[in-house]
Amino acid sequence: MPKWTRTYVRLIETVSYRVGRFAMYLLFVMMAILLWSSITKVIRLPAIWTLEMAQFTLVAYYLLGAPYTFQLGTNVRMDLLYARMTAKTQALWDAFTIFALIFYLGVMLYGAWGSTIYSIETGERAPTGWRPYLWPIKVIICVSFVLMILQSTVHLIRDIAVLRDKEF
Repeated sequence: MPKWTRTYVRLIETVSYRVGRFAMYLLFVMMAILLWSSITKVIRLPAIWTLEMAQFTLVAYYLLGAPYTFQLGTNVRMDLLYARMTAKTQALWDAFTIFALIFYLGVMLYGAWGSTIYSIETGERAPTGWRPYLWPIKVIICVSFVLMILQSTVHLIRDIAVLRDKEF
């Protein structure tokens, strides 16, 4: 494989790894928010921001962790037939399906990008009592889609290397 390909793969996998490891700790942030919510309800001074903030944290946790999960190969897969395939057949099947994934993620990014721009331009806020701005979570969604597309291209490069009998 060309040197630029190896550099690209290392760069994207490093970014996916670091963002994914950061995202793991968002679970503890969400637990702290929900604990605070429980405490404030017990003392009869409920915080109006806790439920939405926990939801935003969960979205960030889930979406920012997706490229890392994909990198590690711990994503959900139907192994009924896949596990019985040879390494080359698996790589061929993955190379075929990765294009569908990239297309899907591209459509999702297109929609998320338009929604994010609209949110920033209009100062869009959630229609709740707390009324937080929505653009920060929408930016995180766009970033996570970009990272997932980049990680998908890395997966495709690795599959092509397997199909060509090249060591990566």
